[in-house]
Amino acid sequence: MITRILPQLFRHIFSRAATNLFPAAHMPPSLTDALSDPDSPPNPTVPVGKRFRGRLNYDRSKCIGCKLCVRVCPAHATDYLAEEKKIIIHNDRCCFCAQCTEVCPVKCLSMSSQFMISSYDRKANIVTGA
Repeated sequence: MITRILPQLFRHIFSRAATNLFPAAHMPPSLTDALSDPDSPPNPTVPVGKRFRGRLNYDRSKCIGCKLCVRVCPAHATDYLAEEKKIIIHNDRCCFCAQCTEVCPVKCLSMSSQFMISSYDRKANIVTGA
């Protein structure tokens, strides 16, 4: 068993971090001033790979209202609107597992590469479709 774990352990130890650094090198007195200061540019963002799972995209015109995504979602991030026979997605609840995209028979759901989706307005994270 230990022989199966060691290669994976070494691969993780020597691989680069996949997280974004804090925007400034040191904590400034005011983060707003530091981000707008042209003399101290923020740290660059980490590029995302092909299999990255970010914010959900929803194509409302393709949706057939089968409710499979509602049933499979472990975080209860999708709600079914019975009168419209469509869904809405709460990205603030989503755990980005992509189970809904895999189970969708018409592929109206897809994962994007957008990861900076936090907001003070909770309604800004609700996706009703395009």
